[in-house]
Amino acid sequence: MPVTERARELALTAAQAAADKKAQDIVLIDVADQLYITDAFVIASAANERQVGSIVDAIEEALLGLPEKAKPMRREGERQGRWVLLDYVDIVIHIQHAEEREFYALDKLWKDCPTIEFVDRDLAEADASTGAA
Repeated sequence: MPVTERARELALTAAQAAADKKAQDIVLIDVADQLYITDAFVIASAANERQVGSIVDAIEEALLGLPEKAKPMRREGERQGRWVLLDYVDIVIHIQHAEEREFYALDKLWKDCPTIEFVDRDLAEADASTGAA
């Protein structure tokens, strides 16, 4: 069974919040057919620990701002700031320092799962204003 609409909404909202804070390599993975505990992963990289924290804060604020407010059930790794995991049950968000992202390679671990398309709205608007396809 593919990702639920609720999980898709949460994942896309989290991804946009991460993009707004300049997260890199944002990937949304539909793991609903592989895991019973969650429907999707959001994975993003940051250049340093401060940016990891900034991205995490932006995601939490964005998900609390949804009509059906979402709060993480569990949060891990915030003290070190190298890899923060936010568990929203429907989705699990991984914000990783670029070095951790490369080392643990979650994208490769879940490469057989389908991805959820995400386009940063700022990039889409910039492309539209310049006439790029």
